Amino acid sequence: MKPKSYEGILAVHKPAGFTSHDVVAKTRGILKMKRIGHTGTLDPAVTGVLPLCLGRATRMVEYLQELPKEYEATLLLGVATDTEDMSGTVIERKEGLRVTEEQVRAALGQFIGTISQVPPMYSALKQDGKRLYELAREGKTVERKAREVTIEELELISYQSEGTYPSISFRVLCSKGTYIRTLCVDIGRALGVPAAMAELKRTVSAGIKEAECLTLEEISAHVAEGTLDGQLIPVDVAVSHLAAHHIPEDKVKQALQGQRLSSRLLEPPVRWGENIRLYGAAGQFLGIFRGEETTGAITPVKVFPPE
Repeated sequence: MKPKSYEGILAVHKPAGFTSHDVVAKTRGILKMKRIGHTGTLDPAVTGVLPLCLGRATRMVEYLQELPKEYEATLLLGVATDTEDMSGTVIERKEGLRVTEEQVRAALGQFIGTISQVPPMYSALKQDGKRLYELAREGKTVERKAREVTIEELELISYQSEGTYPSISFRVLCSKGTYIRTLCVDIGRALGVPAAMAELKRTVSAGIKEAECLTLEEISAHVAEGTLDGQLIPVDVAVSHLAAHHIPEDKVKQALQGQRLSSRLLEPPVRWGENIRLYGAAGQFLGIFRGEETTGAITPVKVFPPE
């Protein structure tokens, strides 16, 4: 009997100790299907939201990755490591710190908006065909270009000044490509002390909240009960940040064949240069299209014909 094929976004709660690839591999085994992709790597120690794209939904990964992500993190003041988190080797210690909550709040406020980050050596970025963490494990350090990222919100959850190393817990809403480990180090630098990330949990990704996620055990149970389809987020709903437009029903066939269509057919009018979700008059999702001002047409980007 041919295994069931699923299509949509599966919101998974990644457990500690698993890489993102581990979760994909485990899910492939549970669902008995190969076409599964994730929307952003999480380090093994990090927990939280990991959206998986099943079947044709893998074609939407790039759009889901563009959405802001939210994290809850805890950093320690007075200790620095070579990995910027507590999994690495300690390279600096400074005890007996005197940092006030007012100073912490002022430091956090410095990072709201567009900031510049230098990616950590222990990261999956490639340089000259080799991943940075591979170079780091060889004891090499190379120059990395700073990158601009956006911190939309940065909120203090708690500050514990007692103990050997004071701790700061915060919530951050940020653009893709933001390294929270590096943010933790930079917050410490703003306070004039070494710092390292101690804990990290992703609470929102691709518009999906932690409460919407299933554990691997729950996914297995839904598969056994035949109820997993009801837990999947439809492809078009997953990209609901893109504007929705409709075309007359007699133009649906042309759209599904990947033909250009006159933008005058759309309801409401299209905004030029933006990707849109396109639907037939009856509500059938046709795919992602883009308005071109030079031609006055909408052109196909990702077409989703019925299977």
